[in-house]
Amino acid sequence: MNVWFQRRPELRLSAQAVRLWWRGFIVFGAGYNPIVPFIRRVLDLEPVADLADHLARCGGNALAVAASIDPIDLIGAVTDAGLRGRGGAGFPTGVKWQTVAENRSVREPTAVIVNAAEGEPGTFKDRAILRANPYRVLEGALIAARAVGAHEVVVALKASFEQERVRVQHAIDELSAAGIDDVAMRISVGPSAYLFGEESAMLEVVEGRQPFPRVTPPYRRGIDEGESGAGNSAATVGLAGTGGTADSPALVNNVETLANVPGIILNGPDWFREIGTDNSPGSIVCTITGDTDHHGVGEFAMGTPLWEIIDELGGGPRVGQTLIAAVSGTANSVLEASQFTTPVTYEDMAAAGSGLGSAGFIVIDDGTDLVAFAQAVARFLAVESCGQCLPCKDDGIGIARLLADVCSASGDARTLAELNRRFATVGDGARCGLALQQSRCVQSLVTLAVGTVERHLARSIEPAGPLLVAPIVDLVDGAATIDVMHADKQPDWSYGALDSGIPPAELYIDTPVSLTV
Repeated sequence: MNVWFQRRPELRLSAQAVRLWWRGFIVFGAGYNPIVPFIRRVLDLEPVADLADHLARCGGNALAVAASIDPIDLIGAVTDAGLRGRGGAGFPTGVKWQTVAENRSVREPTAVIVNAAEGEPGTFKDRAILRANPYRVLEGALIAARAVGAHEVVVALKASFEQERVRVQHAIDELSAAGIDDVAMRISVGPSAYLFGEESAMLEVVEGRQPFPRVTPPYRRGIDEGESGAGNSAATVGLAGTGGTADSPALVNNVETLANVPGIILNGPDWFREIGTDNSPGSIVCTITGDTDHHGVGEFAMGTPLWEIIDELGGGPRVGQTLIAAVSGTANSVLEASQFTTPVTYEDMAAAGSGLGSAGFIVIDDGTDLVAFAQAVARFLAVESCGQCLPCKDDGIGIARLLADVCSASGDARTLAELNRRFATVGDGARCGLALQQSRCVQSLVTLAVGTVERHLARSIEPAGPLLVAPIVDLVDGAATIDVMHADKQPDWSYGALDSGIPPAELYIDTPVSLTV
């Protein structure tokens, strides 16, 4: 069907709209909407105007049901539903809630943190959900707070997400004025750093410090009262012992994860499992960007083949081009086009040698130099590394530099040998998952592009100009805009022509986080 579209591009939009109506998927950001939605569990077809509109659509009912249920039974319902975290790792949500509940502090209260710091290149689904209906997300967070005995809900989002911040704050104000919230709710804004989305680094930001990942997991130590920006630095915190802790634990859940909770509590675990697979039940909100006809966000049943999602949201390849690969953000190994039949589930993507991540797929066609794309991913990860683990920072920068040498026709056989050495050591002593993304995502791209690498080294093809891989700023009318300012971001997290050469963890340790839009 894609070939037919390429031959008749003037029919692409109307045929695509008909197919969307027939299949019934929701699309956000494209220049059309399906007439009859089929899956709209967390991504509303029409944005919710206000609290009254949300209540008119049966919003709030799940919170009322939760108020009459024992907290342990709330956790049991989420566990039985099989909900897995939609932030990337796919960890069972019920297990996470149970762990936080069992590790309550002997003196400090628990907090629920809504991770809305979406910074993975290629994904826009959390912002699409918040723009459409922040009330459902907050309702899910309030239910989670009851389940784990939390005293407050904190929505952590980037300072640059102004539209989402205004939308969420208005929703919080309305819920408070109506007396629907039974715990305190507030927003905590953070920097543009990629690591702000890492849950332990997010807790550092909520406390007013830089986004440096901790050793101590959130269920062992959450957030301190207030946002002083001092004390308990990530670099000096050790792992808590067993048997509880005096520090407050925290539950950190992604926007999409919490948006699923009201439906589970209101309709039951069996309802949630009506779509999807046994191990990956429910729906998934996907983003398609890159070398497709257009870009979009939509909600699909878990188990939908990747090619179908690319086709529905992206409209297939650009005219005259052929799709060759796709990568889930910058977190997982690349999938070749021959693997696009892979069902979008956690288990099937893992079996294909990749991962689902946050379901934000950057699609690549044969008009893109794969080595240049790999270099762009390596550069993004190297810049965003905080440097607490020096192999992550130093080897990451080295990988990006070596790939730039290959692209610019200045590499040789020694370049490949050095690349392989760096890939082997970049994850040594890793404090979080960022370093391993270099060896997973970048190395898989280099392996797929081995023929192009050889041609670059043999000087038989033209050097490839630099590409930019960076987070999405906005997605409007089927076109994603990425953060072009990231091209000027240095490895020490400054912007400009010069890098100090000092890792951010050393340069900014124990300093208050600074917010620039």
